[in-house]
Amino acid sequence: MAETYGEPSGDLENHGLKYSGNIYWNLSAQDLIDLAVQRKEGTFSAHKALVTETGERTGRSPNDKFIVDEPTTSSDVNWGDVNISTDVTTFDRMRAKVVDYLSEQDDLFVQDLYCGADFSEALPIRVITQNAWHSAFARNMFIRPDQKRLESHNSQFTVFHAPHFEADAEVDGLNSQCFVIVNYQAKEVIIGGTRYAGEIKKSIFSVMNLILPKKGILPMHCSANTTGENTAIFFGLSGTGKTTLSADANRALIGDDEHGWGANGVFNFEGGCYAKLIDLSEEDEPEIFATTKKYGTVLENIVMNNDGIPDFHDTSKTQNTRGSYPIEFIENRTLDSKGGHPQNVIFLTCDAFGVLPPISRLTPEQAAYHFISGYTAKVAGTEIGVKEPQATFSACFGEPFMPMHPGVYADLLSEKMSHHGATAWLINTGWSGGPYGVGNRMKIRYTRAMLNAALDGELDGVEYSTDERFGFEIPLECPGVPSDVLQPIKTWDDSEQYNLLADNLAKMFVENFSRYQGGVSDAVNSASPKVV
Repeated sequence: MAETYGEPSGDLENHGLKYSGNIYWNLSAQDLIDLAVQRKEGTFSAHKALVTETGERTGRSPNDKFIVDEPTTSSDVNWGDVNISTDVTTFDRMRAKVVDYLSEQDDLFVQDLYCGADFSEALPIRVITQNAWHSAFARNMFIRPDQKRLESHNSQFTVFHAPHFEADAEVDGLNSQCFVIVNYQAKEVIIGGTRYAGEIKKSIFSVMNLILPKKGILPMHCSANTTGENTAIFFGLSGTGKTTLSADANRALIGDDEHGWGANGVFNFEGGCYAKLIDLSEEDEPEIFATTKKYGTVLENIVMNNDGIPDFHDTSKTQNTRGSYPIEFIENRTLDSKGGHPQNVIFLTCDAFGVLPPISRLTPEQAAYHFISGYTAKVAGTEIGVKEPQATFSACFGEPFMPMHPGVYADLLSEKMSHHGATAWLINTGWSGGPYGVGNRMKIRYTRAMLNAALDGELDGVEYSTDERFGFEIPLECPGVPSDVLQPIKTWDDSEQYNLLADNLAKMFVENFSRYQGGVSDAVNSASPKVV
């Protein structure tokens, strides 16, 4: 006989689920993890973290993500290769299949949560899934309501999550057996064919990225920290140091990945963290390392030794190993996951060409330009013998999750920075003295010294030079950093080669930005680099 467990706060029949199985409502992550082990969805580590696997798909599936082209939001979406459209008919067909599939399960797990720590702007959501561990993930990642808020919870967006249901690509008109489809008009997301938990989190982030700009709130793919008086936000793609540099013993963490900037300042979207764990060490990142030993943490695709101890250097399953844990597991944090209006906006890049300065100050127009560009450079895969750096551009440092034109987000950023007097900085955590294979990675102690000097106002009164190619200002001195390090060309033995690579990078910026020229102001377009 079917039973209901936990604290029900709704009725699944309202979603069309004709369900007669067991329903687990709003259980704690620990209770869900116990159930996950009982159901053989994963195993305990030596420290009672849940260790689970996502199967074939160990990361997001961008080619299988769709937005329904419907009249209420069609004109808002920047359609193209990133925001791929599908029609209402396809959505309705796949939704019916997912609902039928979920209705046949012996157990369903439901979480009623919020996206957004500022409850005046928070989005009430519901996540319905067939797996206890995915429910624990959702519980960790979103804002958990207290009893009073749970009683008044009224979901404004629902995620139907069927990770083991696979589509028939040819019959269903999709690209593979996997699908993530967002329907803004129906206020629903359907997910199938992938067990990678990050799809749950990122689908709701994409929803916030269309809803909030219409309210004058800037959604941001960034980390944030604060002293209580001084708040900073950190934009950056993977490998640039976003998580590492925002973790500072002298500054409280607001959040590590997704935030909004509204009328009251910065607020975290999430109630937890989804940290990359590749090569994690207790020495370098002690707080994150400590979370991997806690009951309530979910570890994805981690290899353990015979004693149940995770080996974070073993990437035999994937390099994208992950840990999900509630933000309460981080001690040095703000209690309400909020901060004031930022005084400093940090753009992080790992320039493997070795030509960008380690720190530079940007004008408002340059800030918008580099925000839209979202540049970093990665080293090509060594498995095919390629050693040359490859430029990567991701608009707003999170293009896959930004349904609107990047200019919309850039305009909001510029407006808020101007109104609150924030300063933008570009920090290069990449190479100095030459490109990858010739030069060396910037020393972390230098990067931290430059960052702290910027945040503490120690660079306000120093002399600057203007980069002739990129146009931004480079400080001529910084406490704790040799002056030659600040001027990248001075760290190279071959200045001719430096100029060649710098010109090539400038051309890459110009070519990439040509996609966005029509959607931004003349002033922002004029901030483009100049080939010397």
